[in-house]
Amino acid sequence: MKRTALFGAVAAAALFLGQPAQAQDTIKIGVIQPLTGSVAYNGKADVAGSELAVEQRNAAGGVLGKKVELIIEDGSCNPAKSVNAAEKLIQRDKVTVLSGAFCSSATLAVMPVAENYKIPLVTGVSSKADLTEKGNRYFFRATETDALLAEAFAKILYDQLKLRKVAYIGVNDDWGRGGVEEFEKNMKALGATTVMKDYFDHGTTDFYTLLAKLKASGADGVFVAAETQDGSIFVKQKAEFALNLKIFGVGSWATADFMRLTEKASEGIYAAVPYASTMTTPKNQAFVAAYEAKTKEKPGKYGAAGFNAINIIMDAIQRGGSTDPEKIREALTKTNYEGPNGKFSFDAKGQAHGFDVVLVQLRGGVPVVAASTSIGK
Repeated sequence: MKRTALFGAVAAAALFLGQPAQAQDTIKIGVIQPLTGSVAYNGKADVAGSELAVEQRNAAGGVLGKKVELIIEDGSCNPAKSVNAAEKLIQRDKVTVLSGAFCSSATLAVMPVAENYKIPLVTGVSSKADLTEKGNRYFFRATETDALLAEAFAKILYDQLKLRKVAYIGVNDDWGRGGVEEFEKNMKALGATTVMKDYFDHGTTDFYTLLAKLKASGADGVFVAAETQDGSIFVKQKAEFALNLKIFGVGSWATADFMRLTEKASEGIYAAVPYASTMTTPKNQAFVAAYEAKTKEKPGKYGAAGFNAINIIMDAIQRGGSTDPEKIREALTKTNYEGPNGKFSFDAKGQAHGFDVVLVQLRGGVPVVAASTSIGK
């Protein structure tokens, strides 16, 4: 009798311990972003935008009548760390959808993990063009590709900025190499000549040798693919060389962190970005006000990226009526979301179309829109 009673008590305890109350009460979304390392400025901005999206949705009643909870892991833009983060989020935290993992190389490493577990993965940042050519049904990209951005703005750079002899500099990873490759291809097709091409490692603090090569190259313009920490150091050291050439780039050039770190050294720089705080849509004006109230600074492309990706995920869960990963994946294919920078829908490969991209010039610490177009229109 005592043995039976003991067995019943143990079974009841096991049943209780096996039911995570939090999983029943909240909808968990896994987030993998670089919170340490040379890209931490940008990963933290993505997280701030993600958190803002959840705060707004929870204040409006949540999703499927439940509160949404973000489980955030640091992937450091490192492929191995990002894979470990994905495994932890899926196996231990039991998330049924992922957002991340920022750098294209890290996202590329996480993609097969998501596919293996049949868990949807949405990125609002990773732009290496071939990510959506892998045939991964569980991967969705809610941003531009390097190829689409180059196609959108190369002609403007050639015709309006009159760039003819161009140098290309990028961070030595999948994203940096991909950005250089796509812009060089498009500029060459228009008639521009490549006079220099070079790469640097994440976390570089000394660009003087590279800048000396740039000065000797005879370039009238330089394309740079860099994020906040690396890019700000490059721009400040470039100012010491008094180089009289136009800078245009992709990455974090139009973010508040970058402009604060570079001050006058970034004056006049052009940046091709999927989002700028100066875009004039009503949706963006509301987003800027909310983001600024939360963080005390205006949003850049990464704050908007996190905000968009998490809203797209929450919309899919609501539309699918379930946290079942397969139903979320199916609902993502029917995305029709309007964000601060336009409307998003996914094609058969999981690539978003319909949203706006802009070429901005930094003037007095403000990203002034010089040209704009829509992706996929």
